[in-house]
Amino acid sequence: MRNADPDVSLLTALADPVRLSIVRQISGSDAICACDFTECCDVSQPTISHHLRVLREAGVLASRRQGTNILYSLAPDFAARWAGLSASLSGLVQVG
Repeated sequence: MRNADPDVSLLTALADPVRLSIVRQISGSDAICACDFTECCDVSQPTISHHLRVLREAGVLASRRQGTNILYSLAPDFAARWAGLSASLSGLVQVG
């Protein structure tokens, strides 16, 4: 069942260790081919495809086709969404 709250979808997508690893790898580059994730994540290509779909549907990643490859990058609004979510949560956390 999908959650209607985009923030919950975002956090759920990032909560998986494989998906977080994918996002960390993508954040250091402009775009990465789907075939390049099997080494970093130690899972099969179909599993990588599933995780990439979850991240794309949550608005974390964007994809584009280049020849026979699909390249993934962070969604253009991901940084702003993450910053907004962090800002909204910062009032909930008290340090000290």
